[in-house]
Amino acid sequence: MTDDATARLLKRLLTDLRALAPVALWAHGSLAGGDYQEGRSDLDLIAVLEGPVSIGTIRKLVWLHRRLRADEPLAVKLHCSYLTPDTLAGAERSYATWAHDRLLKRPVTPVTRRELHAFGRVLHGASPEELLLPPVPDQELDDFVVRDQKEFWRPAVDKARLWTQNDWVDLGVITFARATVTLRDGRLISKREALELLPGLGAPAEVVDDIRRRRYEDPAPPTEEWTARRSELTRDYLGPAMDALVTTYERSTRA
Repeated sequence: MTDDATARLLKRLLTDLRALAPVALWAHGSLAGGDYQEGRSDLDLIAVLEGPVSIGTIRKLVWLHRRLRADEPLAVKLHCSYLTPDTLAGAERSYATWAHDRLLKRPVTPVTRRELHAFGRVLHGASPEELLLPPVPDQELDDFVVRDQKEFWRPAVDKARLWTQNDWVDLGVITFARATVTLRDGRLISKREALELLPGLGAPAEVVDDIRRRRYEDPAPPTEEWTARRSELTRDYLGPAMDALVTTYERSTRA
């Protein structure tokens, strides 16, 4: 279900994109998966433009998003990658992406591509299937998930300063649960389901409860003492858990 402010933002985005001939606008992430929390969740979108995405197009997109950010407070949560029908294939490609109040170059990962096929939400125009967005083979998805755990998240666990921040705790713990289920069961899960499964994966109950309260309630800001303890609990859990997950997968692929 889309809340009022989110619906207004999406309508405004589509209106502003008309000059760039959008072929499609798709939602993935929480908005598509049914666990969207307005004001807390990121608004993850893929726009397919008639193309090409030229320097002139980039300038128009920057202007569009800056104006949108000035008029719609919720636009700070908006992340949108811009593709064309000719550039849909290839997870190795990087695309113009508006995120964190600036324009970046980012890939559309195998996880995102699988989400689009599994439960993506068509907000405008053609579907991923109609535009022939290539499906993601299981091996490609698994390899990406393991690489993400091994090369991004595991080194981050050793950087203590990061884990005093809510976002690192939330994303680190939830991403680990989602990676575990993808490798074990071959499916993608929502953040809500990840929180439900985490105690069974050995995650500290205090940390899981803390993430749940901040996602679905309005708790008081964490104390300095709890922030330090939460960081220690999270890192002590994630380091060995990620090592075990990666080792198990690598052994299975060599067998």
